[in-house]
Amino acid sequence: MNQAADLIFELGTEELPPTALKRLSESLRDEFVAGLEQAGLAHGEVTPYASPRRLALLVRECSLTQPDRKITRRGPALQAAFDADGNPTKAAEGFARSCGTTVESLGRLENDKGAWLVFETVEQGKPAAELLPAIAQNALDRLPIPKRMRWGSSEAQFVRPVHWLLFLHGDQVVPCTLLDAAAGDTTRGHRFHHPQPIVVEEPADYVRLLEEKGKVIAHFDTRLARIREQVEKAAEALGGRADLDPALLEEVTALNEWPVAITGSFEARFLAVPQEALILTMKKNQKYFPLLDADGRLMSHFITIANIDSPRPEVIAEGNERVIRPRLADAMFFWEQDGKRRLEDHLESLKAVVFQQQLGSLYDKSARVAGLAAWIADRTGADAELASRAGLLGRCDLMTEMVGEFPEMQGTMGRYQALRDGEPEELAEALEELYLPRFSGDRLPRTATGVAVSLADKADTLVGIFGIGLKPTGDKDPFALRRAGLGLLRILSERSLTIDLLELLEHAASQLQGWLERPAPEVVAEVNAFLMERLKGMLTEQGVEPQRFEAVLAVAPHTLPDFLARVEAVGRFLEMPEADSLAAANKRIRNILRKAEEEIPGQVDATLLQEPAEQALHQALTTKAEAVKPLLEKGDYVTALEELAGLRETVDRFFDEVMVMDENPALRRNRLALLQQLYTLFRQVADISRLQQ
Repeated sequence: MNQAADLIFELGTEELPPTALKRLSESLRDEFVAGLEQAGLAHGEVTPYASPRRLALLVRECSLTQPDRKITRRGPALQAAFDADGNPTKAAEGFARSCGTTVESLGRLENDKGAWLVFETVEQGKPAAELLPAIAQNALDRLPIPKRMRWGSSEAQFVRPVHWLLFLHGDQVVPCTLLDAAAGDTTRGHRFHHPQPIVVEEPADYVRLLEEKGKVIAHFDTRLARIREQVEKAAEALGGRADLDPALLEEVTALNEWPVAITGSFEARFLAVPQEALILTMKKNQKYFPLLDADGRLMSHFITIANIDSPRPEVIAEGNERVIRPRLADAMFFWEQDGKRRLEDHLESLKAVVFQQQLGSLYDKSARVAGLAAWIADRTGADAELASRAGLLGRCDLMTEMVGEFPEMQGTMGRYQALRDGEPEELAEALEELYLPRFSGDRLPRTATGVAVSLADKADTLVGIFGIGLKPTGDKDPFALRRAGLGLLRILSERSLTIDLLELLEHAASQLQGWLERPAPEVVAEVNAFLMERLKGMLTEQGVEPQRFEAVLAVAPHTLPDFLARVEAVGRFLEMPEADSLAAANKRIRNILRKAEEEIPGQVDATLLQEPAEQALHQALTTKAEAVKPLLEKGDYVTALEELAGLRETVDRFFDEVMVMDENPALRRNRLALLQQLYTLFRQVADISRLQQ
């Protein structure tokens, strides 16, 4: 007799939310599997299926019965279970009654912690058919559905009304009713191609029957792959390539059960509008795939996915063309209306829009960014005048009709409008680059002017928001300060900008005088600490150990490239055989110096060096200081640490042979000065004492 059989579970519904479909499917699988494992029902591979009208699971080789379980209940301790004469106490008798047996039938459990009465029995496993309904119900209850709905007179609640339930284990229906739907052995096909019930005799037949009879491709990834293939083929036939946005591709997959690609076109005159706006409305509003030529320019064609295999696809194409035309016409209208004004004409309007109540208007923000961008440009070799103008015009496109309709066009519209106004090309690029990077892994500003305004904007936001006490807390970050911080750090490091980070923040604070609620130095220190935490997270993701980061942070490098060069050098130092010994020695020195209760001289008095080991260390330190000086000046920290690694034997010998805390105050202070010299020499690169846990 078989002890396992395939299982199919399918919940049939009205059309499910497309953007949530894949998440719901994966969650159903995870929760259902967790229920099977908790019940002790062994099983094989579990495959989720999801389409607009169904969530399903195919469980291979699911056990027909739960295994028997040995149950051990521990009762009272033996000393409490029997009196001095060995008779059972009320505690023992009560425990026996609760187990349905007698005291004499109870067992004993003894170990090094004590001895107790125990009751042991074997609980017979239940049939899977008795357990599966509760497992399924619990999985459905735990789905990530923000708001559930009721339908008709039913009290059941789900994300959409439920119409059928297929629940087969082997060839037997699992008897139950879930969400007011009685379990059966039928599914339903495509709403138009095959709305009639389809009998499923074996769970393994589910996918084949739906595709062959029902015109439904149940597997999400299979359907997605088919859509991708059809779209790419249709695009190739039109001489272009499709913009296969992953999010759009997934959403379209969630909208269709039997996808069929259909091409359409629109008048070429609409291509005069910035292509980003046209692409945005096609993807966001219509779920069309735009087509691009070999140079990345938008073509006057699109591809849509129909959820039906129509004998007259041209009719569907005409309908889609008719729907998209008014949206493209709207975009053209906005573009033409915005062309009647220059970007700088919107400056006055920015004064009426609040950036943040305590930090002024968008105009105030733009003026601060302009000043800070010019300061940055002076230090990066960029055109300060151009950077200042880019900072001033950076938010003017927010007042255009185009951005009012398509908020995602901010920055991009600024670039197009600036070029139309006859502004320099670099300034136009900078207006879009002001917002970069928009997300993790996004591209960075390319132009020098774009770098200046992007840094200025982020620094102003960070210092301003921290300065009014609205720093991020927990998972709340309404002003996206974490993203701003990471963006600022990425620009400084990946563009190798030798801008002093503290000076940048201090200059940003100076422009915010009158707006900050706390002293500028206090705000700058807090923002700098916040950025260092973000930098630590960035480097940790790249494999940098926390102690290596802390070793460099302790010496507070002024620029990001210098900070990263030191981190790299310490990483190379850690690979050397001398690293552990020297790190331990420096940690010991740091502790000695911290506990010293006397003033340590600034210089070592060579005449007070009595022991050969301390004389050798002083000579070695003098030699190494001269050797590493030119290396440190040119930032060659790797070679500098390689040079300093040669001190290990001399340092070890010093600690073996010299008593630092000598009773003679003069000798003691001189030896502390010697250790201070050693510690300071290493700290010119990093505080390697922090490499020790």
